[in-house]
Amino acid sequence: MTQAKDDTIAVRISKVLAERIIAGAIEPGARLRQDHIASEFGTSHVPVREAFRRLEAQGLAISEPRRGVRVAAFDLAEVKEVAEMRASLEVLALRHAAPHLTKAILDLAEEATRAGDRSRDVHSWEEANRTFHRTILAPCGMPRLLATIDDLHAASARFLFAAWRSEWEARTDKDHLAILVALRQGNIDVALTTLGRHVQWIGQKPVRTAAGTTREAFAIVG
Repeated sequence: MTQAKDDTIAVRISKVLAERIIAGAIEPGARLRQDHIASEFGTSHVPVREAFRRLEAQGLAISEPRRGVRVAAFDLAEVKEVAEMRASLEVLALRHAAPHLTKAILDLAEEATRAGDRSRDVHSWEEANRTFHRTILAPCGMPRLLATIDDLHAASARFLFAAWRSEWEARTDKDHLAILVALRQGNIDVALTTLGRHVQWIGQKPVRTAAGTTREAFAIVG
């Protein structure tokens, strides 16, 4: 019973910490302190250590000898890797989903992209953007593929929030609209090509860290 309880607490802790890391509330390189986290969740160090292992498996934390566990940093190479993986897997999912996309589904996808166009902050834009992609891909009926794509979107969100914490400007996503037009017209190859290009667009901007220094940040803006 104790083991099962610890496992449940570990899942909850890892989920909360993952959300904070992805949202940028905990910066790359920040140390995750077992005692502080155990105190916050009112538990022992055992489920906290298991939560850390879960975060490491997700690529969100790293364990360093004699330095403890820190939030994993990321660089341009990792951003490019995620972008290329998303391009390949989302194109595969859309290829299988296309025959099952109804007018109602495409209308929902358009509502999502319009909501993104109206967004005034990066978090609401990311939610609308993810909804658009999930809506047109879900009919593929391939749960393992969709789960992997969801993980890649979480990574994309982390890159995005690290780069655009503020100064977000409303934008019209012409690629989303072009994908919808192509799907409605039955031009599947055009939709696939546009999607593959769309998710590989990487933005760059300087951001100020909590220490007062400036670093270049990269994000997938698609």
